Amino acid sequence: MSNYIFAILAGVLQGLTEFLPISSSGHLVLFHEFFGFRLADDLFFDVALHLATLLALLLFFYKDVIDLISAFFQSFIKWDLKNNIDQRLSWFLLIGTIPAAIAGYFFETQIELMFRGSIIVAFMLIAVGLILYLFDQLSKKINDLDKLGFWGSILIGIFQVIALIPGTSRSGITIIAGLSQKLKRDAAARYSFLLSMPIVFGAGIKKVLDLNCQAMDLNQWLIILIGFVAATVTGFFTIKYFLKFLSSHSLKVFALYRIILGFVILITLYLVV
Repeated sequence: MSNYIFAILAGVLQGLTEFLPISSSGHLVLFHEFFGFRLADDLFFDVALHLATLLALLLFFYKDVIDLISAFFQSFIKWDLKNNIDQRLSWFLLIGTIPAAIAGYFFETQIELMFRGSIIVAFMLIAVGLILYLFDQLSKKINDLDKLGFWGSILIGIFQVIALIPGTSRSGITIIAGLSQKLKRDAAARYSFLLSMPIVFGAGIKKVLDLNCQAMDLNQWLIILIGFVAATVTGFFTIKYFLKFLSSHSLKVFALYRIILGFVILITLYLVV
């Protein structure tokens, strides 16, 4: 199969799994291992796909981003976090980004190399799937984002650190943390998406600066561009319809998918060995 087709498939996979709570990094690891899709630098290709989904976030939430940035700077002129939800959320998002930013800056490369394997992905898919199922079924889902408190935002930010391990799912683990704060499912997902923006941007820029792209020829750059476009388009529509889905449906289907996929991977690896 053509590498261009593989790039489209990888982009669509990234666009879906980055926002659904089923782990984009885990699925990309599996994609590379099971299909044998290789470029001069697989990590750079994956970084490009993550930046594509960042673009999808910016396109979908551009009004929210403008309002939050405006409110953040406005807070230095007229501090009103108690009554101004945008001011409060802008600070919550900034502070909540710090734990994952520190962990990612110092340990992300080591974590990716250490845990970049199918067995780890399988175990994390199962473990987080079980936790997602329990929180989705048992938590009180009564609050909108205006009810999120300071310590709740800190907790969600700390949970985001766990997402550095492939198979966890950044959206999945932060939605779990949001549910623990009694947020409604769609509110938890919305906050999760907004919180991911600075981390994905920072991690992407850091990796781009660290990686050596000189080994890639024009054809490989074209493959990356195709994957980037596919991930951006798929990601935008995934955000749109996932938020609509969560307004009236549970997360159970995603939890069960994670658990089943994790066991399928473990069984497959056992049979191969």
